[in-house]
Amino acid sequence: MKRLSEGLRNVIALGFVSFFTDISSEMCFSILPTFILGLTGASRAVLGVIEGLAEALSYGMRAVSGVFSDRFRRRKAIVLVGYAFSNAVKPLFAVAQTVVDALVIRVGDRIGKAVRTSPRDALLSESVSDKRMGAAFGLHRALDQTGAILGPILASAFMLFGFTVRDIFLISFLPGLIALVILLTLVKERVGKPAGKEKVLIEVETVLKGRFSLLLLVVVLFSIGAFNFSFILLRAKDAGVPESLIPLVYAVLNMAHAIIAIPAGLLSDKIGKEPVLIMGYGIFFTSALLLSAPFGGPVYAFFVALVYGAYVGIVETVQRALVPGYAPSDLRGTAYGIYYLTVGLSFLLANTIIGYMWETLGSSVAFTYSAITAGTAIIGMVAFIKAKS
Repeated sequence: MKRLSEGLRNVIALGFVSFFTDISSEMCFSILPTFILGLTGASRAVLGVIEGLAEALSYGMRAVSGVFSDRFRRRKAIVLVGYAFSNAVKPLFAVAQTVVDALVIRVGDRIGKAVRTSPRDALLSESVSDKRMGAAFGLHRALDQTGAILGPILASAFMLFGFTVRDIFLISFLPGLIALVILLTLVKERVGKPAGKEKVLIEVETVLKGRFSLLLLVVVLFSIGAFNFSFILLRAKDAGVPESLIPLVYAVLNMAHAIIAIPAGLLSDKIGKEPVLIMGYGIFFTSALLLSAPFGGPVYAFFVALVYGAYVGIVETVQRALVPGYAPSDLRGTAYGIYYLTVGLSFLLANTIIGYMWETLGSSVAFTYSAITAGTAIIGMVAFIKAKS
């Protein structure tokens, strides 16, 4: 009981670290796509490359931090470095003048996220029993996304009261600082026995044995068409939402994410994570079809954000909670690293393709491509489940 209680406190503390970090981050990200398009040399294709490259580098570096944390079992220190770096970099958007400036800062922020994410997820997974894994990740995701709701609302409020976009980037430093204080004082290290001295390639080979590699294949099929939130915000602008209210579209997206995260985690613990993941893929498929349709208007934009947010809440919760079930317990950091590397490279491809398609062929073609890849992934996950039984 004591171990469970301590573990739960760790989950909650890490959740509040993410809560304040996301207030900071989403204040910036809710206004970032339109800010970047206002810089010299920007286009939707360029935005797609910036987002894709930033995410790919971020996800790729998670493999390194995951392996490193498995070797030394000092996850908290690595997590702290990652959060500190991100919170120091984001305010620099206030002085960005070109798309190159924006790319460098965006990559810097994602590197910080890369350093912290795999060891943080491993620390979360080590704080609770396997039977409570989905609930723990759901709780963490819900706190994370509650901050992600407040961030865009604050950004919109500041803009309505006369603050500039660049002012908001500077203000974002304050909630990030609170997150660091919580991490330093409340999060406890779950010290374990360091991983053996095997070579990294042997550890990777061990993780990839069995069904984990098949799971990654299904994830790739989905992720090569999984565009990020920036395209939702650009579609909202095209649909007639005023620039000062674009952050509220993002807030609605994150609200749907937060509301569904815990129920999705609990449901995945009850009926299985794979079936719930199929539901998430299906909701993304629906959002892609809605975006490919020739509709418009602010109500449409907010509705699409709601559907898309539900997809993110399910998939980002359940997909992460699925990883420990297919990896050795002493190599979970490595497994998360491989998972994030795979997803990151897929996201680079997805955002680059969709940005280019939208710029050259139109939004309908771009989002139809995403619907096709999602449909393929659903079929792949059904086959994955059948092969397991």
